[in-house]
Amino acid sequence: MVASKGVPLLGPEFLISSPRDAGRAGGIAPILVSTLGIVSISLAAALPPAFAVATMLSEALPAGGRTARLIRGSLDVLAGVPSIVFGIFGLVLFCRKLGMGYSIAAGGLTLACMILPTLARAIHVALEAAAEEHRNAGLALGLSRRAVLCRVLVPVALPGICAGMVLGLTRALAETAVLLFTSGYSDRMPGSVLDSGRSISVHIYELSTNVPGGTAPAYGSALALLLLLACLSLAMHGLLRWMHRRLAGMAIPTGGSTG
Repeated sequence: MVASKGVPLLGPEFLISSPRDAGRAGGIAPILVSTLGIVSISLAAALPPAFAVATMLSEALPAGGRTARLIRGSLDVLAGVPSIVFGIFGLVLFCRKLGMGYSIAAGGLTLACMILPTLARAIHVALEAAAEEHRNAGLALGLSRRAVLCRVLVPVALPGICAGMVLGLTRALAETAVLLFTSGYSDRMPGSVLDSGRSISVHIYELSTNVPGGTAPAYGSALALLLLLACLSLAMHGLLRWMHRRLAGMAIPTGGSTG
């Protein structure tokens, strides 16, 4: 149904023009720009700490230790927290305490907090799935633990890491409740990440519930969201394949002094 009702509306004019008449006419160009900004900030902010936590769990802490169990349990609890709770958290911390107001940055950072547990668990599982013989072989060659992680385990775990990133990307793109509290409703073209910006999921919600006559552009926006998700997923897979080739082609130095 989304495809059949969205295809007639989806075209170049719809993608490059701004909304008019509360979204009943015009296009979704500012909406797409705001969405890409929010998702980019969320992934950029969530991925480094998620990788650090996953690395600590898989490489630094005993798997059966109390600290590791506590961290894994905390990540599982956070991953199950309703998104509306993260929205209120982001409203209080980023919008009010840090003075960002309703902005793309506030929405992206709040989404980063929401997807961080999912990313961390996915990366941890991917690193754990790397066979133990990979670790032992790297250490037997005289590599440091850091070299084994960066040049052996990460290339092996890249498919699982990619799956976790796509999962986080999917959740970030589809999220509505968090962004209602943090990024705002503005459908104008943002000038910076501190401007308010309406994500495409919020735009679909607004058109389908609060704008009489907005059903048709809501279907077009929903189809655009599906296509955007597909394009970003393919781009991420392509990037990680390139990274896999680069990492796999790196010469692995030997000797005890390897860092």
